[in-house]
Amino acid sequence: MLQAAAAAFDRVDRAAAPVLADASACVQTQAAMVSVALPGEESELHYRKGFCQLAVAAITRAPAAFTDAAAELERSGANMLAWIARQAGHIADEPTWKRPDACPASCVPFVPTANLWLGWLALNRGNPDEAAGQFSGRPESGWSAYVAGLKAFQSGHYSEAVAHYRQTLDIWTSAQGQANPSLALRLGPPADIPPLLTELGGAQILSGEPATAIATLDRALQISPPSARAYFLRARAKELSGQPEPALADYNLASRTAFADATDLASGEAHLYRGILFYRRKDYSRAEEEFASALNFDIPPALRPDALAWRHLSAVASGFCGASRQYLERSLASVSPYFPKAEAQAVAAGCAAGSP
Repeated sequence: MLQAAAAAFDRVDRAAAPVLADASACVQTQAAMVSVALPGEESELHYRKGFCQLAVAAITRAPAAFTDAAAELERSGANMLAWIARQAGHIADEPTWKRPDACPASCVPFVPTANLWLGWLALNRGNPDEAAGQFSGRPESGWSAYVAGLKAFQSGHYSEAVAHYRQTLDIWTSAQGQANPSLALRLGPPADIPPLLTELGGAQILSGEPATAIATLDRALQISPPSARAYFLRARAKELSGQPEPALADYNLASRTAFADATDLASGEAHLYRGILFYRRKDYSRAEEEFASALNFDIPPALRPDALAWRHLSAVASGFCGASRQYLERSLASVSPYFPKAEAQAVAAGCAAGSP
């Protein structure tokens, strides 16, 4: 019976991409052995059971399977694999695993996977430099290219960001097309293509490729649930491509989508997009009201400077120069690269200095 349990584990351990039938049989065999094991055998059996349960979880994506795998692996002292199980199952976003770690030989190939998760967590904390260090050991994962694109974008090198995001897209698309990916690949951070396409579309807008951006954002919206940000960026791309009416339609969709995603229809983001819609229709008073609402409701911090600048721009466009013009000019220092800064400067310059 002990030999059968070892053989069942070896079939899973030695397979780059174990199949569900083998992984499930392994779990059952190890569980049967745990019930009759001697004290000195329990740790290894818990490890084998947890490892095979992790393979089951990676294939089925069942949350309970990840929880069971983490529990078994932790009993064996294989804390890194238990931590990977919790990350992959979205059980907890722990910064790292408990040490020391009793990691057997079969656990060692998953060290790069653990590093990818450490990088992913650092990225979510807003630390791309730390993330880049963790991702550097697995360039084939696409995460190194992604964080390089993010850093290039933040530095204002938009064409470089486009190149890195395209590289990431190629890697992630190829990985998702694999019929039977490896266990290590299945357990890594999720390669979420629609948000990547959205960021690529945004970078294409800023690198002077609005027509290409429209196609990229079309794809993002086709393969995922509606995204307010994707609609907004597509609206901006259509504006820059000389398509004012389609742009208005997308601003409307952006606002409606943000409202639909909000709690109790309280969305500063939705009011921001609706304000832009009214502004483009030259309904400046209603636009200003919407931008004021955007600032009064919960709004992502990155959007607040734009909402403030749009509010001042609406006032200046209505003919209120004086203080409003000064407020607008000061606010332009903090806007995002998607705000029409040159247009706002032209409106401010054309505002009569003697107007109220």
